[in-house]
Amino acid sequence: MTTRTSHRMTPDELFDILKNIKVGGTVCHYSLKKCEEFVPVINEINELKEEKKAVILAHSYVSPEIVYGVADFVGDSYQLSKNAVSTDAKVIVFAAVRFMGETAQILNPNKEVLIPATDDGCTLADSINGQQVRTLRKQFPDYTFVCYINTTAEVKAECDVCVTSANVYKVVENIPNDKIYFLPDKMMGLNLRDEMKRRGAKKDVQFYSGTCYVHVEYQPEEIQKIRLEYPGVKVVSHPECSPEIVRHSDYVGSTSQMLDYMLKSADKEFLMLTECGLSSRLQVEMPNKKLVGSCVLCRYMKSNSLEEIRRVLKHPAPKDRVILSKEIQARALKCVEAMFRFAEN
Repeated sequence: MTTRTSHRMTPDELFDILKNIKVGGTVCHYSLKKCEEFVPVINEINELKEEKKAVILAHSYVSPEIVYGVADFVGDSYQLSKNAVSTDAKVIVFAAVRFMGETAQILNPNKEVLIPATDDGCTLADSINGQQVRTLRKQFPDYTFVCYINTTAEVKAECDVCVTSANVYKVVENIPNDKIYFLPDKMMGLNLRDEMKRRGAKKDVQFYSGTCYVHVEYQPEEIQKIRLEYPGVKVVSHPECSPEIVRHSDYVGSTSQMLDYMLKSADKEFLMLTECGLSSRLQVEMPNKKLVGSCVLCRYMKSNSLEEIRRVLKHPAPKDRVILSKEIQARALKCVEAMFRFAEN
């Protein structure tokens, strides 16, 4: 999704976009008064973008006023990094978390990357570091090390192939080695093992113990309860959820794939098991669809704000900048480029 923000927005325009959002208690509920508070900052940011020759990337999980107010591109982390390559912007403001900014830096080595999150961590990416990967490689010397894109550049630099939640099954199936070590997501590793068996691909899949704290909270009992109340509901989940959730889902995919599935589906009721930001996008972009059940907020993604985006555009601090050594950048890029080869087979 690309959001155009070249004109000065009015409170009425913003409210018209956000009025249907009802997610996460009071966090993502919008009144006209609330929009009146946002709009001056939104317009200032959009002016600063032009002045600084900057582009704003926003992950689907960040707050809606960022997504629909100032973002030039909205989507999942990998697609956003590719979007940045296509622009002539000198500065990338990535409203997300640090590992995503690092991926953008890997693919855009000559551009400045800034992260406006006040808490730019991630329980999944932070669960493993480069030294731990090096230790694991000694324990599993015959294995191809496959890392999820939700890892730091340091970890990517120690691995052989990178994958996204959209292409993980295809990439792993095409890797000629039958011995795969997948990291850092335990749940995705379990789902990968199950999917390889289902496809008849003889892969010995070992995996690390990291998890996304948002996705592990979902339980199969929630699906059973919702299905009783809404018999025709379609359950859509992310592969970072547990295998029990995946087995009870009607569709499993990346954030972009989930939105695409719901957009094309003739069904009207959905239980979406991922971070709440995607629920907001459904309510804005597919108002004829009904969202049932609840979702979980990511405290890291929601630490991005309009005020912080404005600040990093005007006065970026050292902590806001993504800086990678040339060695790490080159080795991590090699890992990402390997993904392209196996994804295209």
